Amino acid sequence: MKSFYHFLMKYRHPAPKDAISDFANHAYLDHSFPKTSEDYQELSSYLELNGQYLESMSVFDEAWQQYMLTESKI
Repeated sequence: MKSFYHFLMKYRHPAPKDAISDFANHAYLDHSFPKTSEDYQELSSYLELNGQYLESMSVFDEAWQQYMLTESKI
């Protein structure tokens, strides 16, 4: 099972085309990002305290939904 970070990295793009790509680029540069986590609460708490680069937590929620669908965890 892939970590959320591993999943998110497929959205990295030199010229971000949407909010999730922008999130992925910033998460890549965030050396403290919980790279091995698959836990919504852990990631959400981390981003609420350290995710100043997120325009809104709804971007994380949207990415999380895609992660859940892709990893067939729903």
